Amino acid sequence: MTQLPEAFTTYTRQLMGEERFERYMKAFEEETPVSIRLNPKKASPDPSHWRGDNEECGVTSVVGGEQVPWCENGYYLPKRPNFTMDPLLHAGCYYVQEAASMFLDQVLRSLPLTPSHWRGDKETQSEERGARSDGMALDMCAAPGGKSTLLRSVLPENWVLYSNEPIRNRANILKENVTKWGYDNHIVTNLYPKDYRKSKQRFDLILCDVPCSGEGMFRKDEATIREWSPQQVEKCWKLQREIVSDAWACLNDGGLLVYSTCTFNTKENEENVRWMMEELGAEVLPVETKPEWNITGSLLDGFNEPVYRFIPGITRGEGLFMCVVRKAQGNDSRGNGGTEVRGYENTSSREKKERRNTSRTFGLEEADPRTHVPSKIVNLSYQQAIAYLRGEALVLPEDTPRGIVEVGFMGYRLGEMKNIGTRANNLYPKEWRIKTTHIPNEYEAILRHT
Repeated sequence: MTQLPEAFTTYTRQLMGEERFERYMKAFEEETPVSIRLNPKKASPDPSHWRGDNEECGVTSVVGGEQVPWCENGYYLPKRPNFTMDPLLHAGCYYVQEAASMFLDQVLRSLPLTPSHWRGDKETQSEERGARSDGMALDMCAAPGGKSTLLRSVLPENWVLYSNEPIRNRANILKENVTKWGYDNHIVTNLYPKDYRKSKQRFDLILCDVPCSGEGMFRKDEATIREWSPQQVEKCWKLQREIVSDAWACLNDGGLLVYSTCTFNTKENEENVRWMMEELGAEVLPVETKPEWNITGSLLDGFNEPVYRFIPGITRGEGLFMCVVRKAQGNDSRGNGGTEVRGYENTSSREKKERRNTSRTFGLEEADPRTHVPSKIVNLSYQQAIAYLRGEALVLPEDTPRGIVEVGFMGYRLGEMKNIGTRANNLYPKEWRIKTTHIPNEYEAILRHT
């Protein structure tokens, strides 16, 4: 049985109550659910969309399966396949994401994604067709990119989304996932929250999925258990307020801030929301949910605002806390007077020099869902696609044009090669290449049909 820190067990048992806590502890004896989220720009839950000439492919085990109830494009998988060996993952057809985190989809679809609604422009609100919808959104702590790619999928196409990650190597992973997801109007930045505050750029929607003590991931990642301590909780809630303070200064009047953690304690959750209300003048907004989802509300005595907590054993997913707050009209002065970000000032001169202002990522061409195979893309067999993802050279069909060509799998773009006739040199980014050489059994059927 999983051994949890005594201080955590004592506090959390009291917080959740005996019945909830026992259900939570029982979840450690169960398999953690595996889930993915389809890319609506590329994918379809219709199995015939995927199979083509193949009997099966890595993602076909999910289509037609059980949907994540709070996410339009989310699906639970019956088991965890070897995602690394599925070319469709690398093509951005789906994203492997924990189910509770997909609650962001329900949050966004429950809110009017029109800045004029948030700003109280009654005249514009009454003219829905003429309502302004070219908004600006920011994911302040975005790596590795799960919530950012979900945001980009749900936001109106003409919105611009900035996805930010302060840590350089994590920002590179974020950029890879954003690039593969393949949407326009999506910008990746490698900045600290205080840099956004200094820039004076303003946004209509900001997501703060803040660094936390990770209690909600104990079942999924044992390393989080070893790293947890009461001191870590204290450090986290202070840092979270610093990040929110900087984000609040970047939020337009009437704008929305989505606050989330993957932890259970009230210091990092309800108490931070209460702080936003008292110090920043935030208004907490309700999100439409269903009773059968078994989402837990506030666990802080005397605090009854609409907040949403996912507890393993009660909801089907890992731990999550999320809420939405709105910035009142004429509230900029309160936001600009927030806590200074001291935690980010200890940065080496080399890191400061390497930091990039913005790095634009552009949408990739995807298959027409009616034909699957665009003429511009040289379609590879499964074995060729894996070789390409490893960085190997290939021999393409004789009628392939010389020069730079796009290659893909089942019609979905993977990247580029330079065809010189006798072979095609691999241009897939080195840092994206897969290292494994073993092809799992579940993909052998694909080899028999390609």
